[in-house]
Amino acid sequence: MNKNKDIILVTGATGNQGGAVARHLLKSGYKVKAMTRKPQGDKAGILRSLGAEVIQGDFDDPKSLERVLDGVRGVFSVQNTWEAGVEREEEQGKRFAEIAKKKGVTHFVYTSVSSAHLSTGIPHFENKWRIEQTVRDLKFPSYTIIRAVFFMENFISPGLLPGLVEGKLKMGIKPETMLQMIAVDDIGKYGFMAFDQQEKMNGIELDIAGEGHTMPETAEILGRAMGMKIEFVETPKEEVRKWSEDYATMLEWFDRVGYTVDIPALAKKYGVKPASLAEWAKLVDWKAKMAA
Repeated sequence: MNKNKDIILVTGATGNQGGAVARHLLKSGYKVKAMTRKPQGDKAGILRSLGAEVIQGDFDDPKSLERVLDGVRGVFSVQNTWEAGVEREEEQGKRFAEIAKKKGVTHFVYTSVSSAHLSTGIPHFENKWRIEQTVRDLKFPSYTIIRAVFFMENFISPGLLPGLVEGKLKMGIKPETMLQMIAVDDIGKYGFMAFDQQEKMNGIELDIAGEGHTMPETAEILGRAMGMKIEFVETPKEEVRKWSEDYATMLEWFDRVGYTVDIPALAKKYGVKPASLAEWAKLVDWKAKMAA
């Protein structure tokens, strides 16, 4: 992409992945349109202060998508399963890609999930694979697909943080299961690369990860950063299944198969030194998180 003239639209710009990509692009001087449903929010204000054009858009509103895509040449596309649901996320991802092609986008970057191409049987992996297929079938002049593993930021999400505050890492996987994970900022580095090195990244479908740990190891690392003892507690999958069959299916797959990114080879080939879990945890304001 030409940073002096090409506009890149980043969806989910006030979220984890979109926000990380937008920050890396803005830091390097790219022209960024940051799409959000809440352009007056605090996170949108931060992006605006960094130089982004913050614009209101909604994946469920095709007319708003056509508007935000005006004049755009590059797109970073991300949807949220846990917010939209599996079927609606798929509809959003496909619709957005189709409108982007119609509006003349020349480089489409879609963020999927690691192992989406392996027929995992996990609903929110399988729907992303179908969105990937739509992106390929649309035949953009160039495209990149990024597939990330479990986010380190999940440990400070509403689902896991309350347990950590009580001294317990509660997850529904076996203690011996090694889970690959990645810091969201590292996803942003690959997203940035997809635009900054467009020719090199054209047609690349890349699974990315930063580090792998069992949950007892993870509890120890997080505990050191938090200054307290954290105990891993395996949540029965039957309990998880009561609120999400999809999530329980993923946890079973983690135990049975799991992510298998060759992390050293990835870092060597693309030059991205991934953050370790310990490095990521040191940057978290745990006092503020625990007081919230």
